[in-house]
Amino acid sequence: MIPFFAFPPAVRKIIYTTNAIESLNRVIRKTTKTRGSFPTDDAAPKLIYLAIRSFEKAGRCVRQLVDARNRFAILYPERFSK
Repeated sequence: MIPFFAFPPAVRKIIYTTNAIESLNRVIRKTTKTRGSFPTDDAAPKLIYLAIRSFEKAGRCVRQLVDARNRFAILYPERFSK
């Protein structure tokens, strides 16, 4: 537990909000699974886009992702390509 608190607050928020990411994946799976087929090639990306928009409007998105990514780049520069 102590290493968790060594991270800055933005990184901690991303670490413990993986449920939000899993929730988004569930929404996308649920949206595409209920369709038997798509009439055109553009129908599936449009449906996924609308599912993500409704997910964001519900306020369940992770807002500190950019700040956390920047902190991770500072903490672990070898894991980020230039």
